[in-house]
Amino acid sequence: MCGVFGIIGDYSPSKAREALKRLAHRGRDHCGIVEGEGYFLSHQRLSITDAHTRSHQPMCRGRVLISFNGEIYNHTALRETLHLTHWETDSDTEVILAAYERWGIACVNHLEGMFAFALIDGDKLYLVRDRFGKKPLFYHQNVDTLVFASEIKAIKPFLSSVRMNDEALHSYLSFLAPTPPHTFYQGIEKLESGEWLCYEHNKVTKHRYYNVLERSFPMISDRNEALERIEEELYRSVGARLDTNVPVAALLSGGLDSAMICAIAARQGKKLPVFTLGYDEYSAYDERVNAAITAEYLGLEHTEVIISQNDFHEHLDELLIHMDEPLNDPAALPLSLLMKKIGSQGYKVVLSGEGSDELFLGYRQYFEYFDIEKAASLHHKNWLKKYFHSHFSMNREWEWYKRVFDESLLFRTSGEKFTDLQQNKLLRRNVRDNESLRFLQEYREIFEQSGHNDPSMWYSMIDLKLFVGEHFLAKLDRVSMAHTIEARTPFLDHTLAETVLSIDPVLRIGNGQTKTLLKQVARNYLSDEIINRRKKGFANPYMEWLIASGRLELIREVNDKTGLFYPEVIEEYLDLARRGKFKQHVWGLYVLSHWIKRELL
Repeated sequence: MCGVFGIIGDYSPSKAREALKRLAHRGRDHCGIVEGEGYFLSHQRLSITDAHTRSHQPMCRGRVLISFNGEIYNHTALRETLHLTHWETDSDTEVILAAYERWGIACVNHLEGMFAFALIDGDKLYLVRDRFGKKPLFYHQNVDTLVFASEIKAIKPFLSSVRMNDEALHSYLSFLAPTPPHTFYQGIEKLESGEWLCYEHNKVTKHRYYNVLERSFPMISDRNEALERIEEELYRSVGARLDTNVPVAALLSGGLDSAMICAIAARQGKKLPVFTLGYDEYSAYDERVNAAITAEYLGLEHTEVIISQNDFHEHLDELLIHMDEPLNDPAALPLSLLMKKIGSQGYKVVLSGEGSDELFLGYRQYFEYFDIEKAASLHHKNWLKKYFHSHFSMNREWEWYKRVFDESLLFRTSGEKFTDLQQNKLLRRNVRDNESLRFLQEYREIFEQSGHNDPSMWYSMIDLKLFVGEHFLAKLDRVSMAHTIEARTPFLDHTLAETVLSIDPVLRIGNGQTKTLLKQVARNYLSDEIINRRKKGFANPYMEWLIASGRLELIREVNDKTGLFYPEVIEEYLDLARRGKFKQHVWGLYVLSHWIKRELL
């Protein structure tokens, strides 16, 4: 993992170097700069593959120059495909350059792994983000210059002023994170997953090169074949992510996903050291007991990391500043503290279980949506439609039924938080019902043109694109790289994902239980006790700690100065949070208020 930063156009060398320093945490093994008239390309290196100095970046091949962040797991196989007589390094970076020399920008279709890179070829600059968005890339364009970086903090110095992007605000309230191309900073945009950008003669063009549903035909309808293919691809994916000479650890919760990664690694002869979060005063959130059982079952070295209320208060401000912009995920701070512990013990790579829930239907609410979809076929739904419209409720079930009776899109990601009507009630501006659908419209059109019609395929597709790509993976990248750690996600191997989504939805849904197929595969590796545990997720006592600290007053303070929200609705949400309801709504308002205070007030 590394940090990418560059400028195409006129620039100040000293200002460029100062901006680059803001990415030092992403790679402390080497800082490389290549510059010339009209371009500045740089790289902060965390050495993983071929740690020798010969593989420092930026790297040049002929007239092509690259700064690359990520890992290409099939780089050895690509070397054989490319049939070059001489290689200068053993790095995956050189393989990308050779692949580009052979296939042009279509080389991205040959890369397996996680990546974001900037590639300069004469007058052309390409910015590329991997298929699922594991690695980020942001950019800022003005009249005759393009600035790009792995994190927003390196681009901010090039803004003439800081202004909030209203589209980012609305999509953040709706979906926990700004949807592409938006960020909270007017003038800074981000690539979406599976997209590349070309900048030539001051003009930006974009191309979406990957859609997971395009690769999911023909359907696998035999259950045994489906199980064999899942196990085969998951085994291969884990193995590819273990192929490194640096120390590797794994995150271990009490759940199935992390247990499966560790079990498959152990089957391949790699007993990974594992790390688990715990909270002494809040047993309802604590997974240490279950994680310890899994670790003992697999014979793994197990480290428990205890987080206290003092830890929360001591590190929260620092974490929110580091994140650059609002991201509504209360697990970001605990995960950051866990990564800090892992990094302090010398590990450079950690395996994590993101993507499994979305591929294998691991959320209970997916099945609730399946049931509600059936209400669309009711013969007398017009009466119900009128009833729901005249009896507003804050509860999500009310919103779901209203959508079905209105014949509007029901499922809008598992990360949907503030509905449009909730936002209309909260914000001192008019928000029309279904207004947030504009952030999903392009993806919905892609789905409708895909030939799929089962709702489960839409659920997985849009969750992989936004809930995973812009929420979970944004969090994972920021907090792991804050401690100079490369996080690898075996479930988000694109061939594995394509395989799972090629399975007949009837098999994927099964008997209505979550992760039916993955649980069946897991019986080859884990005990029934581990497989059948109730899912906890990455829960933590964030709201209890926020309330105890008095930090919630920040929401009122910022609102008094901005007038962004109706005060009485803010009080309603705060009261609900104290009673254990709408907690993530309020966390999202707190994180937003924190950003507004430090950037706009």
